Amino acid sequence: MRLHWRRTVNYVMLGLTAVCTAVTISTLFVILGYLLYFGGKSLDWSFFTKLPLPPGEAGGGMANAIAGSLEILAIAGLIGIPIGFLAGVYLSEFEDKSFAPVVRYTADLLNGVPSIIVGILAWTLVVVPMRRFSALAGAIALSVMLIPIVSRQTEQFLREVPMALREAALALGASKWKTVATVVVPAGSKGVLTGMILGMARIAGETAPLLFTALSNQFWPSGVTQPTATLPYMIFTHAVSPFDDWHRQAWAAGLVLIAAVLTANILARLVLARGISVPRG
Repeated sequence: MRLHWRRTVNYVMLGLTAVCTAVTISTLFVILGYLLYFGGKSLDWSFFTKLPLPPGEAGGGMANAIAGSLEILAIAGLIGIPIGFLAGVYLSEFEDKSFAPVVRYTADLLNGVPSIIVGILAWTLVVVPMRRFSALAGAIALSVMLIPIVSRQTEQFLREVPMALREAALALGASKWKTVATVVVPAGSKGVLTGMILGMARIAGETAPLLFTALSNQFWPSGVTQPTATLPYMIFTHAVSPFDDWHRQAWAAGLVLIAAVLTANILARLVLARGISVPRG
């Protein structure tokens, strides 16, 4: 009797896990299916090469938004990746018992802050003093979200480097910093790079911070201190507009954005699949 009951519970739990797995996978394929169907038939060469037309006119593209997104992501990466990387190195290699837990907890807490709060913060600290929306403000907002992701990923993968490598370098007379720079970081470089790629993919689709910072315009990006169009913002404005052609372009932009994010995730997994590299002398 007891054996029968255990088998029944086992089958029920296996069935529940199978159903939950199917629901998860189905949700992803439904999203991708909608984007491929509506976005695929709306995507053309003009989308990548032309500027948006005035409201109500059919045609045009989002070339300025693509360029603006790349510009803001590049600046955010230049700001957030070095800070996050160095913070991760500190947590992994130089931590002390009093300050490191504070840094780690702060990074985890910052990683959970809603993106719209980050947008309000950037608006208060950057947009208001500058008295204008700008690509720089948007990049700063995204970099704040990028820093904790990169720092925690860097810490995780550097901790996976075998301690024997550190001890061997120190035994040969290398200083702590030289050991970290020439042995530990190269050994964990593939994992660290994976964290950076995933972090960039994570912030690429953020819209809320850009509503308060970069805003948008209808022209090519003219500088980091000027309002700049981005794909997430254009998707938002076009999706809620009353124009059918703008709805079409919103689907196309969504497809381009999700394709970029999926490509970044696949690239990160390919890098990670090669494992931790051990330097050879």
